[in-house]
Amino acid sequence: MGFPTKVQLIQRKKPDDYQFYINFPAALADALDFTKAEPVEWSIIDKQHILLTRAVPAQTPAQVKKKILKS
Repeated sequence: MGFPTKVQLIQRKKPDDYQFYINFPAALADALDFTKAEPVEWSIIDKQHILLTRAVPAQTPAQVKKKILKS
């Protein structure tokens, strides 16, 4: 199952000052246990594929449970 989304363009006052945004669906972020401000890195595979990689490996459920129990 995919998560269709559109690329958004944000243009600033200068003609060469712009940014593209891609929204990340909440259902996908929840399924992957993403957290607010989590660092990720985009890599270009080819013109049809982009790879998103976590900068820091995600914690496993066992690691999260252990952390909660220590608190």
